[in-house]
Amino acid sequence: MIHFVFLGEQLSLLLRHPDQPDNAKVLKVAIIGAPNAGKSTLTNQLLGKKVFAVSKKVHTTRSRALGVLTKNDTQIILLDTPGLTTPSKVKRHQLEKSLLVDPWSTVKEADLMVIMVDVADRWMCSRLDFEVLKCLAEHPHIPAILVLNKVDLVKAKDRMLDITAQLTCGVVNGHRMRVRPDSNKPNSTLSKEQLNVLRSQQGWPHFKDVFMLSSVDREDVETLKSYFMVAAKPGSWQYHSEVLTDQSPEDICTNTIREKLLEYLPQEVPYSITQKMVIGTGGQMVARIAQETSEDLSKVYLREVKLKLSVKLRK
Repeated sequence: MIHFVFLGEQLSLLLRHPDQPDNAKVLKVAIIGAPNAGKSTLTNQLLGKKVFAVSKKVHTTRSRALGVLTKNDTQIILLDTPGLTTPSKVKRHQLEKSLLVDPWSTVKEADLMVIMVDVADRWMCSRLDFEVLKCLAEHPHIPAILVLNKVDLVKAKDRMLDITAQLTCGVVNGHRMRVRPDSNKPNSTLSKEQLNVLRSQQGWPHFKDVFMLSSVDREDVETLKSYFMVAAKPGSWQYHSEVLTDQSPEDICTNTIREKLLEYLPQEVPYSITQKMVIGTGGQMVARIAQETSEDLSKVYLREVKLKLSVKLRK
């Protein structure tokens, strides 16, 4: 069991009355996308601290988590969600039901949707994930922006305009984009109606804005943060200005340990895992995970955190 001497501090902080100014503004932002698009990395960068678990493997985020960014008179509530997935995948891999329920329920709370796409993934950047399209289509009244992430990994920068045109159906904020012709592509034999159907299947023509960024680039993230600040509307804060997240210290610790397990152990994690794999030779693996988790938690809570891990084989 994990014990925290400052658990009471976190609960007390969450219960404190919001210390909002007279001219308070607020914005709830739901960050949506396919698994591994970089949602949690972006949320951490916006908050300025590593509050949410991040790894290269899909489904690191298993349930909805909330981050709070308060600056001057404005409070931005960031709703970090699991990657949208299908019921068949959840059943096949025996994943938590929160992977199905949380993204959809979170969107209903939002004032703004951020749709994240990993443009470094050749298979995912040519069309929006079908689950993402369904989410947009079912909530057309909620403004949405498109964030093309990991642009630093795309060598041919001129591809970004083509990707944007595909994912927006060539329309941003009601205006048609100017897209350069591609002379290398043969003339299409599809009718105009067929092309329109095809476009509607691969993109969304109602995005308010498009951002191209790398979520690990501070300047890029600051641009998006400024956009949120401007988009905020007059309203009551939900949290005290010192609140960073609604997660308990135990939740943050558990998720950080899961992050390290996903990062350092083989591909079959978390589907099958053995005691020897986690402990490692001479206990080096479990010691490394404990050390790095302690360092991450120390940065979040601005105090020294020592974590001791023990691994038991469940019979």
